[in-house]
Amino acid sequence: MQPNQQASNAWRILFLLFLANLFNFFDRTIPAIIIEPIRLEWGLSDLQLGLIGTAFTIVYALAGIPLGRMADTGARRKIMGWGLAAWSGLTALNGLAWNFWSFLLIRMGVGIGEASYAPAANSLIGDLFPAHKRSRAMGIFMLGLPLGLLLAFFTIGAMVQAFGSWRAPFLIAAVPGLILALFLFFIREPARGAAEAVRVSGAPVDKPLRKVLAIRTFWWLVLAGLAFNFASYACNSFMVPMLQRYFGLGLQNAAMATGVIVGLTGLLGLTAGGWIADKVHQRWGNGRLLFAAFSMLVACVCTGWALSAGRIETAVFVGVFSLGWLFSYNFYTCVYTAIQDVIEPRLRATAMALFFAGLYLLGGGLGPLAVGWLSDHYAQAAMHAAGASEMTEAFKAVGLHDAMILIPLALFLTLLALLQAARCFQRDALRMREGLAAAVA
Repeated sequence: MQPNQQASNAWRILFLLFLANLFNFFDRTIPAIIIEPIRLEWGLSDLQLGLIGTAFTIVYALAGIPLGRMADTGARRKIMGWGLAAWSGLTALNGLAWNFWSFLLIRMGVGIGEASYAPAANSLIGDLFPAHKRSRAMGIFMLGLPLGLLLAFFTIGAMVQAFGSWRAPFLIAAVPGLILALFLFFIREPARGAAEAVRVSGAPVDKPLRKVLAIRTFWWLVLAGLAFNFASYACNSFMVPMLQRYFGLGLQNAAMATGVIVGLTGLLGLTAGGWIADKVHQRWGNGRLLFAAFSMLVACVCTGWALSAGRIETAVFVGVFSLGWLFSYNFYTCVYTAIQDVIEPRLRATAMALFFAGLYLLGGGLGPLAVGWLSDHYAQAAMHAAGASEMTEAFKAVGLHDAMILIPLALFLTLLALLQAARCFQRDALRMREGLAAAVA
């Protein structure tokens, strides 16, 4: 294939990967938006609401490891295509759930389907684009996250209102995913390592998990991802109900405000952030990770102030929190690309599966659960402090708002881990390049 044809094919594949990623996060976000109607219908506690997100992420994390190994040795297009078809079908089934436990079990099935996607897609991007273009490519791919969230937060509330049921969005969301799955089966995959400066050996890697886990930078990036996903999933799971309870917004307005916070910000954060990350990488070897650390500092300060300010104007809260969340999106363009720079091509899907296991098992899994538990605890404390004998929505509002202070705390821990990763990144990146050269010598 000619260079121009290769580049054109790369961008076409990237567009399909972006669309699938968009539906990934759209489908994943639906429960966070309709969580209050579910709570009221089935009489659930905030701890149970957090368990919905935690069960999903635990299954996602555990299933991702074997699926990631499959993506390093098998056809990535088939793994992604079948995965998308499975999670779309199960999303529709979620709309037919009859109680809390049936809803929970189906969400766990959705988690298995979605676990097939990210490791294979990240591995494919590493083979489609050379190192100096990967942050921009990763930024475009990860635009599926904010656009998926934005589309969900701006449309799900309207769907619920139009059909008079929280079940309708699950059934509607499944249709485009099933159609897109067909297109993924026809992707023309590049060879592994096709975008590297040196030729990559096609021989299988001995003890792949041990080789990945021996890379120090990777460990620090996993810890950074754990803390970041804790903050991200806590925010995505509870921002809508917090705005409803504490600031008194209706479901649709709360969903749209959350769409601005976690969706609209990503459009600028991922496009501009990817471009900046590539520029600083060309000037400093560990520039991406230093830029990510600076971004976490801004995110921590802004989200911390917005939550500690109390009952400020809703517009002020949304504006300041959004500014912080905009900077937080630089995590994706910087960290995901940094992993590609220290992991050889034959192990990238495995590495991403391990990375996501840490993110989701200990980060995304604990985030909603910890905030849900702390929310119930603070609500009880507020009730006792007021001398009341009965739990009210006012106490639940205070409890949830105060519990979300865990978000800026987790962002600060992300900052510390990124600074440590930046210290050893250049050495590990050089070792990876030398290892590639030695393997084909």
